[in-house]
Amino acid sequence: MISLIAVEDIEEGTSKGIDIDNFYLFAVKKDDEIHLYWNRCPHLGTPLEWQEDKFLDADGALIQCSTHGALFKIEDGHCLVGPCKGKNLQKVPFVIDNGMVMVEEAQLVPPPQY
Repeated sequence: MISLIAVEDIEEGTSKGIDIDNFYLFAVKKDDEIHLYWNRCPHLGTPLEWQEDKFLDADGALIQCSTHGALFKIEDGHCLVGPCKGKNLQKVPFVIDNGMVMVEEAQLVPPPQY
């Protein structure tokens, strides 16, 4: 198992980018739940954030792609608006152990190119 980030390092209603050996992911904490995704828009495969750790829209209600403004549900990564409408961000399976978000090394396989 690989430790990615401490749960306490992600404040409620915020997001955090994670770089582990040049694999780029991000986590969002909403309603005290963590959601972990690959940092790639399903439209062009570009990184989502507009500034470091800024993956959410102004209200903190949706994940927003900085390139074309696509909006995704935090809970499942489903695109509601934008050029990739109907597609999904790629979730990354994880466990929480001793307050750390952890993934199996085998899970660190980048999603397919779009």
